[in-house]
Amino acid sequence: MYAVVGCGECQALWIVEGNPERSECPRCGRSRKYEKRREFVTTDDENHAREVRSSMLAARQDQSDAFAELDSFAELDEQVEASGIDDETYLAESGIDPEEVAEAGSDGSASKSREEIVREAISEQAEPTETEIVEYASDHGVSSSYTERALEKLVRGGEASESGGVYRLL
Repeated sequence: MYAVVGCGECQALWIVEGNPERSECPRCGRSRKYEKRREFVTTDDENHAREVRSSMLAARQDQSDAFAELDSFAELDEQVEASGIDDETYLAESGIDPEEVAEAGSDGSASKSREEIVREAISEQAEPTETEIVEYASDHGVSSSYTERALEKLVRGGEASESGGVYRLL
């Protein structure tokens, strides 16, 4: 369910999804119980709620005629989707061979984030010390300064422990 609601303080209009206990005005920040908000329309269709809100905003600015000439939100969304170029054309026009990109992405290996590499460095070794973890991560393209910060963050966050210079994931 979507509802177009208004703020009694600043007259802002916005769309609320569901039936929350409280809602906060996105403009002035005033929070009120939802049942005390004025509902202008309630609908199951988000696009219909968007249309009603837009219509009300246009009417406030004496632009109802201009608004009537616009397509619906659903039609505008379709036009946006159809207006762009596809990925292959974009790559080709940028001077990149789309076939090489497809081949590079299909080698079966997913790239890992730096944090994943640091975690892997801890779990792959029998008794990983900071030096061993930094060395492992460096071999996989992660800088030593990032690795040291990541280890510190993992320990502070309770996701890893360090005892006697040896790290363990929790």
